[in-house]
Amino acid sequence: MATTILLTGANGFLGSHLARQLLAQHYRVRALVRPGSTLAILQNLFLDVVEGDICHAADVLEAARGCQGIIHAAALAQVNPARDPAIWAVNLTGTENVVLAARHHQVRRLVYVGTANVFGFGTKSHPGNEETPFAGYRYGLDYMDSKRAATNLICQAAREHNLPAVLVHPSFLVGPLDAKPTSGAMLLAVARKQVPGYAAGGKNFIHVQDAAIATVNALTMGRVGHSYILGHENLTYREAFGLMASVAGVSAPGLAIPPGVLRAYGSLSEWWATRTGHPARLTRPLADVANDGHYFSAQKAINELALPQTPVREAVREAFEWFTKNGYLQ
Repeated sequence: MATTILLTGANGFLGSHLARQLLAQHYRVRALVRPGSTLAILQNLFLDVVEGDICHAADVLEAARGCQGIIHAAALAQVNPARDPAIWAVNLTGTENVVLAARHHQVRRLVYVGTANVFGFGTKSHPGNEETPFAGYRYGLDYMDSKRAATNLICQAAREHNLPAVLVHPSFLVGPLDAKPTSGAMLLAVARKQVPGYAAGGKNFIHVQDAAIATVNALTMGRVGHSYILGHENLTYREAFGLMASVAGVSAPGLAIPPGVLRAYGSLSEWWATRTGHPARLTRPLADVANDGHYFSAQKAINELALPQTPVREAVREAFEWFTKNGYLQ
């Protein structure tokens, strides 16, 4: 009989790839989604879809009944505004409820999906890894702070209560099926020539399918209580925008935006938002993030979770093909 896995956040960008990868590896998938959620991205997949609120312990307990494993990918990745109690409710309280369900039903493995940003970043020549202390507190973003708190919660449960948990931490995901879109908004902005220039910093990029494969592998691979950064190529924004523009067939943003100018614009946008009531186009915390190089090493996940390393150019190409096919670039 096939192993049943509870997948939270199944209709998200990474979640939709996780659902497909679980099915490809012959797991049965029970998908926990918010009531009334859009499920178009999961169309024609053989899933057991159950509605429930990750913030309600009873809903998670019931959804996990009869499951031998859990992949907890549900999260609220909101960074604008920087502070919002809903972020903590989903990212920390939701994780507490998943831990409760995993312990109650004695699952064989819980895979928690975090973010690489719960670790300290480094330079291109010396990228951050799973041992680099958290640096995101400097930004004042509830998203990073809540994900760090959830990571600590999982590690504590593994250490003190023998929770069979493995933690995976994707960097910036790129690829098809980004219906919302989330990270794909950056690609679309470049393709539409809406990006006037590039900030001083950069990111680590990874094909979303690679992250999904390693996450599903973590159900049977990896060390309990350990974290694994899922990433691939460290690119400056200039390099990343150039790659995206090349694939999209448009000219790349050519203006280098000095860090002080970007931060001043973030401050001005925040001030204007308070006057108009409209969300700021850029905030000071996001300007600070863009000015930093968030570079990481994924060598541990390559070694222990068989993390694939598809070229980021291929991920960008597949993303643009999907966006074009589905009318995002008309």
